[in-house]
Order: sequence, then structure tokens, then C-alpha cells
Amino acid sequence: MTHQSASSLINPAILDEVAQQAYPASTLYVLATPIGNVCDISLRALHVLSMVDAVACEDTRNTAHLLNRYGLSKSLVAAHEHNEREVADKIVARLQAGERIALVSDAGTPAVSDPGARIVDAVLRAGLRALPLPGPSAAVTALSVSGLVNDRFQFVGFLPSKARQREIVLAGLVGATATLVLYEAPHRIVETVDALLQAFGPSRQIVLARELTKLFESVHRCPLGEAPGWLAADGNRQKGEFVLLIEAAPVALDDSAEGERVLQILLAELSIKQASALAAQITGQKKNALYERALELKTPRDTEGTE
Repeated sequence: MTHQSASSLINPAILDEVAQQAYPASTLYVLATPIGNVCDISLRALHVLSMVDAVACEDTRNTAHLLNRYGLSKSLVAAHEHNEREVADKIVARLQAGERIALVSDAGTPAVSDPGARIVDAVLRAGLRALPLPGPSAAVTALSVSGLVNDRFQFVGFLPSKARQREIVLAGLVGATATLVLYEAPHRIVETVDALLQAFGPSRQIVLARELTKLFESVHRCPLGEAPGWLAADGNRQKGEFVLLIEAAPVALDDSAEGERVLQILLAELSIKQASALAAQITGQKKNALYERALELKTPRDTEGTE
């Protein structure tokens, strides 16, 4: 049996359907691009890229190379974290003039731990339309092969680079009953895994998803206590971009005890108002009740200047 080419497997009627859909002018097309494998792009995304007036992108060199792989050439507008506010006004002006502009990041879905959110916000505030073209997402890709059985997940993104700030954030996440999704760069993966081990303990499961959809893709799941050794056993395991998934905390049988535990951790660094609000988000308990308990936990001297 011979393999058919991809083009021969596509029903021409589907391509016609893509072309016949509505693609309004004065619209920002928020378009997901592959996170590694160049083939992971939708037919509709390719059609939109072929028809827009310009592409706003995180890095013009990366996007030019990607478009070239698809046989496309477009006017590119640099839209990265350092100029996002300024370029948003220019994009709004071009959309108001009737243009169609695609917004992409270097990989994956724009505005999700990548630049783009401020541009989308500016477009919507101007009364214009932002139309999503869904596609690859590193977070969802990793979740799908994690085997962590949970119908809830919490996207954390990148942790703070400073150790103390990272410790505070992780302390507030220990009791989360959703699977936690983090991103990490290769030069910080060892210290981040060590920090996760200190915060969550050795028995909590971690999934280390590395270089997803790329040539050296790997997905490894183990107890957190084994993760540092696994990374150290092979230097190649510390290379590439990471998605880290942390198993959810077991549901506490005594909700009030869990709320107080989280509250005490947060009160060490935050005001009463901030600590009670964040504890309510983490535990699902009533914010007012947690606020009253926080007042009881703080001495009169401690409460001065906390608001």
C-alpha cells in the first residue's frame, strides 16, 4: 500500500468552504501558528495569511521564515513586548482604514503568555472586531498527553525569576485543586524544578513536556522527588522549551482547615485584604469569612498599615 500525498487527501470541497467563509475587513485575525512542527497549521489559517494586508508579529525574522515555508510573503509589523502599546495605535488606525491584519506570535496562540493582549484590547476598545483562528497551544498539547485526570487546570505561565517571589507564588498554589500549567526556559529548568519540589513535596506528580511537536520532543511523568535526578541523568533533558504540569492537590476533607493554612501562608507576605481575596480564589471559600479570620489571626500591631 502506497502513501498518498497530503494534498490528494484533502477534499476540494473543503478548500472551497474555507474560501467561501466570511472574512470581514477592519478585523484583527488572532491566528495561532505551529509550536514546532510546521505542518500543524489549519487550512483556514493559511487562507487568512494569504489574504490579509499585513501580519503583526513578535519577531519579523521568525515570521518571515514561517511564511516562506508556506510560499507566502506579506508586509510584516513588529509587535513585541517592548513596543506593543505603541504599535497597537498603528494597527487600530490601519483597521479603521478597512484593512485586515493577522496577529501572530513566534509560536502558538498569541496573547497567551506571549505578546498580543494589549493589541487585542486596543482593537476592541476602538469598537473593532478581533476574530480568533484557533490552533496550537503548548499548554493544551501537554495536558492532552499528561494522563493527569482532572477536568480543571490553572494556567500559571512563567514563574518569577527571583527566588523569594517564586516561593511566594508557589506557596499560594500548593492547595490548588486544578492541574497547574507552567512554562519554563532551559536555563532555569533545574532551579524551577527544585523550587517545585520544595513547595509541593516529593510525592506530587510532575509532567515535564519538552520541545513539543519538535524533533527531540519528550514527555516524562514522575513524582517530583524523582524529577531532579531525571534531569541530571542526561544533559539533553535540560535543553529546549518546557511545559511543566503539576498534579492537583487532593481535595481537603476539612475545608476550613485548608483555608486557614493557605491564609496563614499568604498573610506572611500580603495585606489582610490581599491575602483573604487570594485565599478565596485558591480554596473556593467565602472571601468575607476568610477576611474575618485573617483579622483574628493578625495581632492589633500587625494589622496597622496593612490596608
